[in-house]
Amino acid sequence: MSDASDGGPLLPSWAQVSDKRRAHIGRVTALLDRWASELSLDPLEAQAWHDAGRWHDALRDAPAPLLRELSGDDVSPVEILHGPAAATQLRHDGETRSAVLGAIRFHTVGSASWDRTGRALFMADFLEPGRQFMQADRAFLAAQVRRDFDGVFRQLVRMRLEWTLREGKALFPESVALWNSVR
Repeated sequence: MSDASDGGPLLPSWAQVSDKRRAHIGRVTALLDRWASELSLDPLEAQAWHDAGRWHDALRDAPAPLLRELSGDDVSPVEILHGPAAATQLRHDGETRSAVLGAIRFHTVGSASWDRTGRALFMADFLEPGRQFMQADRAFLAAQVRRDFDGVFRQLVRMRLEWTLREGKALFPESVALWNSVR
C-alpha cells in the first residue's frame, strides 16, 4: 500500500489535517490493513479499505465554508460535513469506487447501504488505539473483528447510538436506518 516515506498516510494535495489528525488517519489505516490481512481479503477489497482509511478525514480540519461548499449542505452540523466534502472532492479527482466513496461520505453517521468497506471504516475509526476512552474494551473489540465482523459492527453501532442518546445529541436518520438494518 502506498504511504508516505515518513510512515504517515499519503494524503491528497487538497487535504487539510493537523499533525494529530494525520496520526489518527495513520492508526485507522493500519487497523484496516491488519483486518484486511487477518480476513484474507482479495487485493482489490484490501486496497479499498486502505484508501477509505487514508482519505476519510482528509478534510477534517478544513474551514466550515469550504466543507459546506463541497458537501452542498447548508443545514447539517459542520462536524459531520468533512466526509461528504472529501467524497465529493475524491469523485472530482476521478475516484469511482462507490464502496470507498460511500464509506467516506457516511463514516460519521453511518449508512444502511454500506458493504464491508463502509462497515470496516466505521469500526476502525472508533476502535483505533490512539483514542483515550474505553481502551481495554475497544482493544478487545478490535481483536474480535477477524472472528465476528458483523457482531462487532452491530455492537459498535449500538454503542454509538447509546452514547449519542446519553449525551443528548441529535440522532441522524442515517444512523437510525443503520441501527434498524443490523438489530
